[in-house]
Amino acid sequence: STMRERKTTDPLHSADPLYSSTDVSEGKEKLKLKQEVGLISSVSLIAGTMIGSGIFMSPEWVLHHMGNPASSLLIWAACGLLAMFGALSYAELGTIIKESGGEYIYILRIFGSFPAFLFAYTSVILVRPASLAAVCLSFAEYAIAPFYPGCSSPQVVVKCTAAACILILTIINCLNVRLATSVMNIFTAAKLLALLVIVVGGLVLLANGQTQSFQNGFQGTTARIGTVGVAFYQGLWSYDGWNNLNYVTEELKKPEVTLPRAMMIAIPLVTCLYLLVNVSYLAAMTPSELLSSGAVAVTWGDKVLGSWAWLISLSVALSTFGSSNGTFFSGGRVCYIAAREGHMPDILSMAHVRCLTPSPALLFTSAMSLIMIISGNFTSIVNFFSFMAWLFYGMTISGLLYLKIKKPELPRSYKVPIIIPIIVLMAAVYLVLAPIIDQPQLEILYIVLFIFSGIIFYFPLVHFKYHPRFLQRVTLHLQLLLEVAPTTRDAN
Repeated sequence: STMRERKTTDPLHSADPLYSSTDVSEGKEKLKLKQEVGLISSVSLIAGTMIGSGIFMSPEWVLHHMGNPASSLLIWAACGLLAMFGALSYAELGTIIKESGGEYIYILRIFGSFPAFLFAYTSVILVRPASLAAVCLSFAEYAIAPFYPGCSSPQVVVKCTAAACILILTIINCLNVRLATSVMNIFTAAKLLALLVIVVGGLVLLANGQTQSFQNGFQGTTARIGTVGVAFYQGLWSYDGWNNLNYVTEELKKPEVTLPRAMMIAIPLVTCLYLLVNVSYLAAMTPSELLSSGAVAVTWGDKVLGSWAWLISLSVALSTFGSSNGTFFSGGRVCYIAAREGHMPDILSMAHVRCLTPSPALLFTSAMSLIMIISGNFTSIVNFFSFMAWLFYGMTISGLLYLKIKKPELPRSYKVPIIIPIIVLMAAVYLVLAPIIDQPQLEILYIVLFIFSGIIFYFPLVHFKYHPRFLQRVTLHLQLLLEVAPTTRDAN
């Protein structure tokens, strides 16, 4: 059939909760994704995805919404703390439910099929491809900027470069998991080096007495609940990716150890770097200069590095390419796992017979991203990415609280204090509701309508299992064309 039939519709109420889902294809599956992601690659996946274009672009918007340098730095620190709390909560979930898929698999195992399908539908069709397209467009802007000095780059060239970036990432990720993780490691090292250059430059400026931006630091702080929420959105966009390791749990070496350890290394590292980079920006520029800057990092480079300022544009291009690779690597897994559970066409749950990569899911994610780049009508949706993300983060964290209270006997190698997921859940509720209450916007209604439009597909295709015959033939021909076969779930 073109859509798999799930054999356990309510796992938490079966004899062996969370582990009772039967083999996906009645023992016929032979392939399995390799466990090739170690600790270093795990840290690179988290840090490499988090450090994208955000830290080079978002500081001016956080400062704009908060009104002064000191409170904007507090927002950056609070965002890092929130990302750390969220990651620790996810680490416990990952040691209870040792399956790939992140929020999707947790919602499926805890709340059931329908909400999990809505998440998969929204994530696979819109959120992940839109996020990947946005980061690739950022890469394209910085990569071709040196070829068009003194003027804006032609949109056709930008879109073609972004499309080429996606195609290169598709080839890398379809060929080999080890190749994809090696690219992540190399680009993470490069972007960390670039951020260290900015940090050291800022420390030199501070040592020379350029501290005027920090005098009367809290003067004019914004206190409106919605404005603070939007400032959080801008900061959290730069931290997005803290949960990426949970999408590839089945490919981790010793996930019960690697998952929490990688998060405890990567997220504090990124938080400290972000704070120091923001301090460096404020040391080099006054708040008004920072607010009028179109690209903060480039303005910093012009002021501090002089003739070497081109290094910053190169660094941002490298950073966004590495972040795109991490987003693509994990985003394809959501599509793959959702198909394996019967919520997407069966072909997307298969892996290449030789490369052992989920190539159909990666190709589908690539195709959706290319459509968004070509159409160019996704910008407003991407602006509300945080709204959608924290809606599902909140649902996932509430699932962890349910397991901690109702299912404390479930085996887990790592436990987070219950106060931490409670704080994350409160933050998620605030981040979802604050902008709606303070300044309602029609786009949010469109997003909610899109999420629930999944009902149109869920009931006929998943609930009532209506599978048109022609789709079965399409699946067979695609399987032969792509040289893919069904895979088995990790026995963990």
